[in-house]
Amino acid sequence: MKKDYFEQIRNNSKITLREQINTIVMLSIPAILSQITTVIMEYVDQSMVGRLGADPSAAIGLISSTTWLIGGICNAVSTGFTVQIAHSIGAGKNHLARSIMKHGLIAVLLFSSVLSLICIAISTGLPYWLGGSSSIAPAAGMYFRIFAFGLPLIHMCGVTSGMLQCSGNIKTPSILNVTGCFLNVILNYLFIFPTRNITLMGSTFTMPGAGLNTAGAALGTVMSEGVIALVMLYFLLLRSPLLHLRRENTLPFSLNELRTAVKIAVPVGIEQGIMGCGYVMATKIVSPLGNVSLAANSFSITAESLCYMPGYGIASAATALIGQSLGAGRRKLANRLGWLSICLGMLVMTGTGILLYTFAPELLGLLTKDPQIKDLGVEVLRIEAFAEPMFAASIVATGVFRGAGDTFGPSVINFISMWAVRITIASFLAPRLGLRGVWIAMCIDICVRGVLFLLRLYRKPVGSSRLI
Repeated sequence: MKKDYFEQIRNNSKITLREQINTIVMLSIPAILSQITTVIMEYVDQSMVGRLGADPSAAIGLISSTTWLIGGICNAVSTGFTVQIAHSIGAGKNHLARSIMKHGLIAVLLFSSVLSLICIAISTGLPYWLGGSSSIAPAAGMYFRIFAFGLPLIHMCGVTSGMLQCSGNIKTPSILNVTGCFLNVILNYLFIFPTRNITLMGSTFTMPGAGLNTAGAALGTVMSEGVIALVMLYFLLLRSPLLHLRRENTLPFSLNELRTAVKIAVPVGIEQGIMGCGYVMATKIVSPLGNVSLAANSFSITAESLCYMPGYGIASAATALIGQSLGAGRRKLANRLGWLSICLGMLVMTGTGILLYTFAPELLGLLTKDPQIKDLGVEVLRIEAFAEPMFAASIVATGVFRGAGDTFGPSVINFISMWAVRITIASFLAPRLGLRGVWIAMCIDICVRGVLFLLRLYRKPVGSSRLI
């Protein structure tokens, strides 16, 4: 019989150390596979754009930091509700969890719609403000505009995935996210390239295509996210054992629920804003270095993401485990699971860091055939490989703290590391060392951040303060 790890937590069952480790591993595997598959699909995606030349690659690289910023802000709003759902389920208050879910979906849809309109309004001028040249700014603006139109669908996909995970269902959203990646690749293949003749196994046939270039990449992403969002909603609202809609006395949206959501979301929003603005500023630092550096920076970030995605998978599992453990009143278990999750993340990402350093040329070779872009990307990737263990500490610790509803401390740490360390050092080194200087600054920043997160968890164990 399949073991329900979350049921053990909610029933206050005894869980041995071996079972705790096994719980983290088994819950992390689907999320890790989902994250890795996502990156592999991004590789294919970037490779398609890379075949169009350096300028289209630079156009997407120019705007990517802003899309991360917007995504981070949306994630903050989602977190305000998903953490409450985990705590409510852990405490056995499933009726309350369903009420928070419904109110959260409405709030997310309203927020993302307003944000979408703002993004559409600034889409034309944004690439120029980021330092993009006239050769790439129009394409970058179009890419961002399409992204902005699809933002409500993208945000809905993210929040439904988070709600399913916090209810204890890690597998379903992981499978759907992987499916979405494959769908994205197929749609991008059709939208990016024009109609053309393809020869396969001696047979020639016509492959239809829209020939939309960078706009096609954005359109493929938005459409795939929209499809998966609808399927995610089906599993959340109709199939989830704990959260599916049912006939019951509804709970009105309460000010306490709103205050709690704001208390969690505002620090996360500030944190994501700080990090996102830092990424935007880093792009402005890289932009004057030329389109080759912009493209190498974009491709290297994609290549490195294969290395740190396992950390985010473990962090997703940790958020759900910590949230339900604290909701069930098991503070010691929550703290132990937090440390075990971080140790597992550091172990896994030490291994991926070694692989990143070793196979950097092969990873960049999959994304671009331009020798200048490839050689520069290999250099900066090998710099970053040394930071991966500490990167794991910061990624998983963030998931642990979010599960506890503790979002203010991580915001302070990220502000210090991003602006006092990364941006300051990058501004000094970029004119002297080019893109290499920017990535040296990134490596130092990640190491400092990881140490600060570990110190904070040591000084303030999970569950040591009052539950939100």
